[in-house]
Amino acid sequence: MYIENKQVKKYISFWLLTMFLIISMMIAIGGLTRLTDSGLSITQWNLFSGFLPPLNDASWHSYFNLYKEIPEYQIQNYSMTLDEFKVIFWWEWIHRFLGRLIGIFFLIPLLLFSFKVGFKKLANLYLIFILICIQGFIGWYMVSSGLVDRVDVSHFRLSIHLIIAFIILSLIQWNYLKLREIILYNEKINLLIPIIFLFLIFIQILIGAFVSGMDAGKIYNSWPLMNSSYFPDDNEIINLFNLTAFSEPSLLQFMHRNLAYIILIFYILILINIYKKKLTNFFYIINLLGVLLFLQIILGIFTLLYDAQIILSSVHQINSIFLVSASIYFLYLNYNTN
Repeated sequence: MYIENKQVKKYISFWLLTMFLIISMMIAIGGLTRLTDSGLSITQWNLFSGFLPPLNDASWHSYFNLYKEIPEYQIQNYSMTLDEFKVIFWWEWIHRFLGRLIGIFFLIPLLLFSFKVGFKKLANLYLIFILICIQGFIGWYMVSSGLVDRVDVSHFRLSIHLIIAFIILSLIQWNYLKLREIILYNEKINLLIPIIFLFLIFIQILIGAFVSGMDAGKIYNSWPLMNSSYFPDDNEIINLFNLTAFSEPSLLQFMHRNLAYIILIFYILILINIYKKKLTNFFYIINLLGVLLFLQIILGIFTLLYDAQIILSSVHQINSIFLVSASIYFLYLNYNTN
């Protein structure tokens, strides 16, 4: 994406940075929406009429009555009052409202910048907008899975929703980096290394979504062992090789723990390689990755030990945003060299 006009380039960079921050906020609020079990509080998907929240008692009772029709209320929250409903409603409404703002804030500047520099130069940003639109439909697809025959959403659909959010975030960051005048170097490591590292981080986020969706962090609240053994005692190792493993809470927690160890070992190997080759230009980013990775592991351990307490779980997810962003930057520095 080459743009000659430096002023327009500056504006586009600022816009992309702003979108990056808003979507990061969206991911954090989405995580809190899940952690507070608020995601099913709005049982209809209204693109325009849902833009405003309830403004009177009649509207509140209407939303609450719709909520009373789904299994989550009938089986799990049957004693909930209207005031308690309002708490979970606001989390979901804010999440959806922010989603609408993201669509508007991305499309309008994109159209304006297209008139300035031409459609072709910004074509890849239109692909991001398409992903944002798809994300909205995936969000409703996820919510709809919890409206009939179950008290929560499908953890598979939840994971798709989260991964697409991180893909959108990563693409925005990548385009932002391409617009910035970053000093790049000829020395680099094998491109496959940062690609594999980023891939492992994304797989870990995917499994983390499974863990969150099935409340798998609320079992085996001990570390380093799962109670008194390395492998969960309510399952068998052979079951790890079945597709049903992705619907077994104890196996999901086992996978999430051990993939963290694999990522840590892989990181240490990368760190040794960079320092051994004295690639000083990569010292800062690899050290930053290390700090974020160790912090993520520590947060994960404390999240387990404290029974997936909401604040710890939320900070754990927020730090994953920083970890992905640092991984994208690490990949960028190795992908683009002079």
